[in-house]
Amino acid sequence: MSRSVLVTGGNRGIGLAVAQRLADAGDKVAITYRTGEPPAGFFAVRCDVTDTDSVREAVDAVRSQQGAVQVLVSNAGIARDQLLLRMDEKDFDAVMDTNLMGGVRVTQAVLPDMVTARWGRLIYVSSIVGLAGAPGQTNYAAAKAGLIGFARSVAREVGRRNITANVVSPGLIETDMAEGVTGKRREWLLGQTACGRTGTVTEVAAAVEFLASADAGYITAASLPVGGGMGVGH
Repeated sequence: MSRSVLVTGGNRGIGLAVAQRLADAGDKVAITYRTGEPPAGFFAVRCDVTDTDSVREAVDAVRSQQGAVQVLVSNAGIARDQLLLRMDEKDFDAVMDTNLMGGVRVTQAVLPDMVTARWGRLIYVSSIVGLAGAPGQTNYAAAKAGLIGFARSVAREVGRRNITANVVSPGLIETDMAEGVTGKRREWLLGQTACGRTGTVTEVAAAVEFLASADAGYITAASLPVGGGMGVGH
């Protein structure tokens, strides 16, 4: 059965890989993007997840185009790395507002339709950093950790309505964001993995696809690391 899917930040990287995988499986997939031009082949809506009205308008547009959202993949995010002692408060706030509150806003926008239908899949893209922490990423880690607590609480609120809420936590994945991780920092991160390599967006997308599937109906409030063993024990 073709479902209505929304992937926020679906114009590149992990979001685009997820959108493509779910579309290949037969779902109707819409994506949001904030800047630039969206990729071809998807219903794309410009959306700023830090703006409640923008989120609501985007969800309304998706509902009109392909029906109420049945599967949400909350992926939109930014990074503004700096040691805490040097970090400007506005950079901390911007990351929290996008990475955490963006997920809250889009969930509030799609959840009423899921509750009415008594079915839904909520999937949040967090990070291993949210589990293990990382120097220079206090804002990013706080936001990504917040997503885990948020998802688990939502899962308890709506689980009896056949709505699951889960988190995927990628490690070092080959994306535009990861290209900036070089030298000794990259070597150290790879040394923290059991696999000794970076991951691919396709591998993250596969995890999301499973959590969105009917087979994952009894999995909720889970945090699934996709980090090659990085963050083991957290």
